[in-house]
Parts: sequence; C-alpha cells; structure tokens
Amino acid sequence: MGRYVVRRLLQMIPVFIGATLLIFLMVNVMGDPIAGLCGERQCDPATAAQLKKEFGLDKPVWQQYLIYMGNVFTGDFGTAFNGQKVTELMSTAFPVTIRLTIVAILFEIVIGITLGVVTGLRRGRPVDTSVLLLTLVVISVPVFVTGLLLQLLLGVEWGWIKPSVSTEATFGELIVPGLVLASVSLAYVTRLTRTSIAENRRSDYVRTAIAKGLPWHRVVVRHLLRNSLIPVVTFIGTDIGALMGGAIVTERIFNIHGVGFQLYQGILRQNTQTVVGFVTVLVLVFLVANLLVDLLYAVLDPRIRYA
Repeated sequence: MGRYVVRRLLQMIPVFIGATLLIFLMVNVMGDPIAGLCGERQCDPATAAQLKKEFGLDKPVWQQYLIYMGNVFTGDFGTAFNGQKVTELMSTAFPVTIRLTIVAILFEIVIGITLGVVTGLRRGRPVDTSVLLLTLVVISVPVFVTGLLLQLLLGVEWGWIKPSVSTEATFGELIVPGLVLASVSLAYVTRLTRTSIAENRRSDYVRTAIAKGLPWHRVVVRHLLRNSLIPVVTFIGTDIGALMGGAIVTERIFNIHGVGFQLYQGILRQNTQTVVGFVTVLVLVFLVANLLVDLLYAVLDPRIRYA
C-alpha cells in the first residue's frame, strides 16, 4: 500500500504541472488584463508599461509560469490587480464553497444512494419507474433553471428561506443551494446505484448468502451494497472537484461569495492571478480526491490489493 501511494504521488506531479501549465496558457490568451484595468479609456503607454512590470507581465509567458510555480511551492499564489493577495481571497472563498460542497455531497450520498438501493431492489415496479422519470427530469432541466425556480418558490413566494445567503453562509443557509448544486449529480448517483444493485443482486455470492440463512438486511448492507458502491464512489470522488469548480451558477443565483464567485469575477475582469491561483488549488483537490477514491476501493472490496 505504501509503495502504491508513493507511486501515485509521483504520478500526480506531471499531471499537476501539465494542468497548471495549460490553464496558465489559456488564461494568458484571454486578452490584455492591463487594458481592462483602465476601463473604457486607453491606458497611457507609460502607465501600462509600469503596471506590466509591477505584475511581471512584461516577461515571456514561459518565464511567468516558472516564476509563478516557484512562488506556489512557497505558498504565494500572487497578487490580484486590486492589490489584494490571492491567498486572502482564498481564505474567505474556499471555506464557503467547502461547506456548500459538503452539503451537496451529503445529499448525493444520503438521498442518491438510498433511492438507488430502493429502486435497484424493486426494479420494474412503480416506485422504480417513478424515480427513473424523476431523475430524468432533473438531469434534463439546467441547474440555473432549478435554482431560480426554487429561489422564487421557497424564497419569494412562500418565504421559507432567504432568497440570498448571508456573508457567513452557514450550513443551514446552504441547504437549498446545496440541493440545487447536487441535483444533477444526485440523479446520476441514484441511477448508478440502481444499476449496480440490480446487476449484483443476481450474483452467486448473494444467492449463497441467502442460502446460508443470513437476514435480508444483512445481505443487502454487508454484501450487496458494499460491492455495488465502487462505481458510485468513483463518481462521487471525481464529483467533489467538479462541484467546487462548477458552483459558479449556483453561487451567482444565491449570492454566495465562494470559489465560483471569485472565478467569475476574475474571468470578467481578466484578473489572471486570481483565476490561475484558484484553478491551481482545484487541480490539487481533483488529484487528492482521485487518490482517496482509489484507496477506498480496497476498503469496499477486500479482493483489491495494491502493490
């Protein structure tokens, strides 16, 4: 196990460098960020040259990337064009988005897996058909439509929730935004669990467990569900980073100042340091989540061994 973890950590290095380099190149071709600082009027050449020198934009792109990566390993993600450290923006944005992601993941695990087990055990029955139709509707409707409808109904019309979230963004305030963020993924988790449960239910080990006289709930929890969760865990693990990076729409709808909000502002204002810094952290989140998912496979299925 230890050798496998070391090998995976070493494999993450070129992936991290390649992903950050690609993002760095893409962000730096968005346009001239200095021109955006001057608004509608054209920048004075002397002022533009001074700003480029101050933010290191006068150097070649490859040199900018090397300087940036060198600073990243010291914990310095650069300075935004408004003079604020990117790490300061991260310290306020990431805790909010992490709480939002936790709420969304809990919805996926609790509701998605529960519905998947129920429909997988009752395949072809009315409850199975109803849940399949419901998940199809959820997948078909865009997230921004779901978010705006829930905000209008629950917040404006019925007054059950606040239409927007406060700056603290407590777990209680993030329940509805978390449900909106997790809606599509929750539908996929339900369908994945249902398919996996239905397939494994016909397996020999399930029939053997039943023949031994084990209680049905123990067969489902200890044998059937445990072996059926591998594709579900894979999806949820990769979905963690996707939820954190893809929360732009949800955070805009509910006025949540998290990672999505900062990325939106950075792209809108062509603030390359902010965008690259936040995406760099999201790349690390993806890599760590994938590693944890691989290690969790051995917990779910004892037959899996890592050398």
